Amino acid sequence: MGKIVGIRFNSAGKIYDFDAGAFVLNPGDHVILETKQGLGYGIVAIVPEARGENKNKRPLKKVFRLATAKDRDQLAKNRETEKFSQNYCQNCINKLGLKMNLFSVETTFDTKKTTFFFTAEGRVDFRQLVKMLVKKLRVRVEMRQVGIRNQAKMIGGLGRCGREICCRSFIEKFEPVSIRMAKAQGLSLNPTKISGLCGRLMCCLTYENTTVYRPRGKSRRNKK
Repeated sequence: MGKIVGIRFNSAGKIYDFDAGAFVLNPGDHVILETKQGLGYGIVAIVPEARGENKNKRPLKKVFRLATAKDRDQLAKNRETEKFSQNYCQNCINKLGLKMNLFSVETTFDTKKTTFFFTAEGRVDFRQLVKMLVKKLRVRVEMRQVGIRNQAKMIGGLGRCGREICCRSFIEKFEPVSIRMAKAQGLSLNPTKISGLCGRLMCCLTYENTTVYRPRGKSRRNKK
């Protein structure tokens, strides 16, 4: 029976299941993995465990090997490539006059594909931009438009509490947040005090929402 290991590709990112094979892995170990995009570089988040009968029997991609010092050097080179790609892409955006905010670039471990992340108020025709990038970088290019909350999660920063924002440090999936949560907790409804770096309501409003005391309201039945 095979073993499943949980892998993260980014800090606070989603945990993906992989076939651990015969590898003995511990949390924090760096590994090279088989992915749809080719070989990838990840970090062990959950130790391998036997696949139970209730587990999905779908085939999983495998852990290829443990990362070496050479792999870490390659990862550092990829980061430099990403910086160059982002600067070049931003220059192209300015030249084409596109209304988009480029904020991050990710290159696959084998450097065969580069993904450009951006935000925009509406749809953007980036066909000419892609042509310019492919001609210069000589790799497969993907333009991915994301929401403002995802941008904050990817970039990170400090919240008003003085700690790294929750979505960057540990939140894997965004939960719905409403102004009613702030009201129920007796918090100021000033947008500047209950909004995060992304400009949306702070995710931490949900933490105590289920334990907040809510007095029963008066009956609204119409009297006859």
